[in-house]
Amino acid sequence: MKKNKLFIACDSRDIIKIKKIIQQTKNSKLKIGYKFGLEFLNSKDGRNYISKLKNKITFGDYKFSDIPNTCASAIRAVKDLNFNYITIHINSGLEALRAAKKVSGKTKLIGVTVLTSLDNKSLKEIGYNKKLKRIVLHQAQLARKAKLDAIVCSAKEVNIVKKVFKKEIITPGIRINSKKNDQKRVLTPKQAYKNGSDWLVIGRPITKGNISNNLKKLINHLD
Repeated sequence: MKKNKLFIACDSRDIIKIKKIIQQTKNSKLKIGYKFGLEFLNSKDGRNYISKLKNKITFGDYKFSDIPNTCASAIRAVKDLNFNYITIHINSGLEALRAAKKVSGKTKLIGVTVLTSLDNKSLKEIGYNKKLKRIVLHQAQLARKAKLDAIVCSAKEVNIVKKVFKKEIITPGIRINSKKNDQKRVLTPKQAYKNGSDWLVIGRPITKGNISNNLKKLINHLD
C-alpha cells in the first residue's frame, strides 16, 4: 500500500528541539521528510547540523526571490548540503526560475505560489488586481514553462494547479483542528490528500507539545 507523504516543518533555532523532532517522528505508516525553514537555516548551528544529517529526505525552504544571477548563485552556495528539495518564489520571474533550475542538479526545485498566510484581501493590499486562484493558476503555468520539479500551494488550489502542472504538489497550511494560527487558506490532512496533494507540510500541529502523540493523532485522523 502506498504511504502518505509528509514533510515535518523544523522551525526552530534550537538544535536539541530539532533532534527531538526527528527522533520522535520515526514510524512505518508515513513517508516522512524534514522541512527546514529560514529560522533554522539562518541560525548559528543550522548549516552545520544539516551538513551532517544522513539518510533523511531534506527540504531547504529558502524561498529564494531575487534576480536570476543571485538565485542561481544562492543555489550553488548551498549545494554542499545536498537537499532533496529547495524552494524559489515563482514571482521571481521566468528567467530567474530557469537560471535556478539550470544549476539545481539533483535537487528538486520547488516553485512557491501565493503564500497560505495570504487571501484575496491581502493580495489587494499588496497591489494585485486578479483574484487569488487566477494568480495561482498563472504561477503554475509559469512553473511548468520553467520545468520546475514541484509546486507549493494551498491544498485548496491543488485542483487548479493539477490542470496545468503534472509533477509533485506540496501543500502547507494543514490543520487537524480549528486553530489556524497565522494561516488563512487551510484544510485538514484528509481533505488535502483527497484533493491530490502529494506531500503535506505540517509544523506546529505536530511539533508543539507531545510530538509522538501528535503524530499518532494525525495517523488516526487519516485512517
